[in-house]
Amino acid sequence: MAAGSGERQASSARPVVAKQRCAVYTRKSTEEGLTQEFNSLDAQREACEAFVASQKAEGWVLVPDRYDDGGFSGGTLERPALKRLLGDVEAGLVDVVVVYKIDRLSRSLTDFSRLVELFDRHAVTFVSVTQSFNTTTSMGRLTLNILLSFAQFEREVIGERIRDKFAASRAKGMWMGGHVPLGYRVDNRKLVIDDEAAATVRMIFERFVTIGSATVLARALQEEGVTTRSGKPIDKGFLYKLLGNRVYVGEAVHKGTAYPGEHEAIISGELWEKVHSILNRNPRQRAGYTRRQTPALLRGLIFAPNGCAMTPMHTRKKGKLYRYYTTTSVNRLGPDTCPIRRVPAADIEAIIIDQLRSLLRAPEVIVRTFMAARQEDDGITEAEVRETLVQLDPLWEELFPAEQARIMQLLVERVDLSLEGASIRIRTEGIDSLVADLRGRVDVRRAA
Repeated sequence: MAAGSGERQASSARPVVAKQRCAVYTRKSTEEGLTQEFNSLDAQREACEAFVASQKAEGWVLVPDRYDDGGFSGGTLERPALKRLLGDVEAGLVDVVVVYKIDRLSRSLTDFSRLVELFDRHAVTFVSVTQSFNTTTSMGRLTLNILLSFAQFEREVIGERIRDKFAASRAKGMWMGGHVPLGYRVDNRKLVIDDEAAATVRMIFERFVTIGSATVLARALQEEGVTTRSGKPIDKGFLYKLLGNRVYVGEAVHKGTAYPGEHEAIISGELWEKVHSILNRNPRQRAGYTRRQTPALLRGLIFAPNGCAMTPMHTRKKGKLYRYYTTTSVNRLGPDTCPIRRVPAADIEAIIIDQLRSLLRAPEVIVRTFMAARQEDDGITEAEVRETLVQLDPLWEELFPAEQARIMQLLVERVDLSLEGASIRIRTEGIDSLVADLRGRVDVRRAA
């Protein structure tokens, strides 16, 4: 009895060791070697588990979860396994965080200070297997800060080396990885022209010079089924990036500085300059340029039999542009509101131009123009007015679309369509300005 009582007293005198739940955290900055059967993360975890096993007498036990971040930098806290670990710390599921080295948890002094504060709030101990210290003491905190300062310094030095190497490589025109531009493929770590995709890039640059609008061009390319490398429809944002990428003129760009590239150019420098002379205009100017490239000579002048205005429209099919004028009431109220729903723009414009040429050669128009012109210029003769108006025929085809539209707006007051044909009303006051303009053009042609 006495012996048994003594044994029970000795047993009850043993200290009770509290269980310490240990979470092992591992990290590797790159994904290189992670596919191996035994990689860096496994080596870190093995060392940490051995350390935890050595502290079994202190009540240390491993938690079942693994916290492994492969391919994540220590310069940020945006790591999935680390976020899970911090969530478990805040939930009270972890008592000790074990790492192989402190820089596995973080290489940033500021970030590490925040982590230590979080651990302190939840009474969690932080342990580095290869660097013995205790964060609960002032000396341990000092040691930690010193080690972290060197870890952050090392990270910044490595970053500077990488940036310097990258900049030097770009200055030599080398391809340094990243998104491969449309029109190229990577062969032996170099950009090589993909002929089929390069033809698409050239087509986009050339058509932008003609159209002058990324919005209109994107819409046309979508209708034609032209897509990006991934098969997505081409939108305006993609076009702006493509048109602004200097890789297509054979250059490598680093931080705004362009260097001659090792790769072959897809487009010429001349075509690049044409595109960017358009891009450098403000949006209002580009919109005007676009309208001039798809001219509507009778915009605001042509009216349907029901008196409603006709508005210019256009569409593209298989790369070909089709222009026409459509009655506004038909668009709003339906086809029954007008016997003429729409007319081909080229046909009606050709008819009106022919009528204009005939009218400008009519004797009564020449005399009326001569009388008006004499009020501005006493020296002008009727023969000069006649010759000038006749010169409209050979000059017309030499005019830019915008100039043709300007003359049409100057001379024509209204065009009324009917089922029988079209009637035109002339602005007689506009002929005077036209005569002065044409006389200048004729003089230039003669001098040449």
